[in-house]
Amino acid sequence: MKPYKACSCRDPETKRLLGKKCSDLPKKGHGGWYARYEAPPSAEGKRRQPRIGPYTTETECKKELARVLGTAANPKAHDERKTTLGEYLERRYAWRVSEAETGEGLKKSTLDAEREAIDLYGKPGLGHIKVVDLTDEHFRELYAAMRKLNRPEEKDDRSEILRRLKEARATRHGRRVHTRPIGESRIRRVHAVLHGALTDAVKLSKIRPDNPTDGVWRSKGGKRKQGRAKPLLWTDERVAAWEKSGNIPAKVMVWTSLQTGSFLDFAEASEERMYPAFHLDAYYGPRRGELVGVDEKDLSLERRRLHVLQSQSDDELDDTKTEAGYRQIPLDDETVRVLRAWHKRKLEERLQWGELYRDEGRVFCYEDGQALKAEYLSSRFRILIERHANIRAKGKEGWPVERIARKFRTSEAAVEVALRMSLPPIRFHDLRHGAATMLIAAGVDDKFVSEVLGHASVSFTKDVYAVVAEELAEDATRKIAAFIPRQNRLKAVGAINVPSGG
Repeated sequence: MKPYKACSCRDPETKRLLGKKCSDLPKKGHGGWYARYEAPPSAEGKRRQPRIGPYTTETECKKELARVLGTAANPKAHDERKTTLGEYLERRYAWRVSEAETGEGLKKSTLDAEREAIDLYGKPGLGHIKVVDLTDEHFRELYAAMRKLNRPEEKDDRSEILRRLKEARATRHGRRVHTRPIGESRIRRVHAVLHGALTDAVKLSKIRPDNPTDGVWRSKGGKRKQGRAKPLLWTDERVAAWEKSGNIPAKVMVWTSLQTGSFLDFAEASEERMYPAFHLDAYYGPRRGELVGVDEKDLSLERRRLHVLQSQSDDELDDTKTEAGYRQIPLDDETVRVLRAWHKRKLEERLQWGELYRDEGRVFCYEDGQALKAEYLSSRFRILIERHANIRAKGKEGWPVERIARKFRTSEAAVEVALRMSLPPIRFHDLRHGAATMLIAAGVDDKFVSEVLGHASVSFTKDVYAVVAEELAEDATRKIAAFIPRQNRLKAVGAINVPSGG
């Protein structure tokens, strides 16, 4: 079992391999290092002495020999020595599908996510490598390549692993895979699939003695473990600093009640079709998937209740994110009014489309009745924010309201709303954070807020939102029905004008 050096040179007369007898072996770079070891007998009882190699140095050969000897007593490890990661991922996935069919396994959405991780990353990236040959460096290389996808660095990288990933992501099921860069959360999910597969290879299949994915990340995301990012309020001072530098203070930013009301005024005056969805999200904070997944039968305007029973991720309906997500949301008068108007608009659209209308029974849908894609809401939200900023830019240049309205094909009322107040950037999901913050600041009971948002516990709600809610408390004077001041509504009833802000 001692390593030895050999080469592939042949005797010029007999044409036989010289192996360990080659006279050039002492020369640097000639030949490679090999080793044989005693393996369990075959099924027929025959002796087996597999050979490993070649390796560049004797040290490398000794390390591999020590690793292999650790599994030498396990016949299955030798039977599986040629099994590739791609083959094992498929075998394991088949097991998990079989378990799901009995009702005891994973949910369909989880299996679909695992299937995607295998098809787009696991197999094209590392699927050709034998399970016993995988090292932590293989996985680090895979994740590094994933981080370059759809980024400027991709053009300068000609590595084979990146080429395979790009080819796999060109199309899937006849559809092009999205062209956005891959975030760390997606890489973590892929890592979870690969880590689980290698854990099974160690503990269940006994193919190898260790899991090479252990320690690839010290913690989630490859960084020192941090707490959940907490919201930060867009105060006047932070807005002023952002307007000068363009820097956003934190990842999660929340509008004040004035800013939220201004946005909703702008969306309504712009006759944005998705305004009712934005209104509902700003008031009660349902998750994006819950908004597009809610069925008409789960909304009762007479009883003023919205039942959140399911969520849509990508194109598939599934359960809510957590058990606590399965809940009822009580609706105020203004929200009921907005949703009644929305229901009337959908009936008009149904008549316009006639036989082409495809009613899928969702509260929020496309004009032809088909269910929305979750990303569509975020897209419409971004468009409104960008339009708002562009309108303000033209206003600062001295353009009259009428000209701006023609330029952006919107109403003069929408232009007037946009010119009153700056709207710093937030994500669509931050409307949910804003709803939580304003409910707490308005004095609504913490438990009720937690239930409306579908949080697992009251302590989670208070931990995430308490500080920013205190910062917002000065702006909140009314509870649910009127905790967001609306310029249009106040004027309609002849109320005192609310300060426009900066």
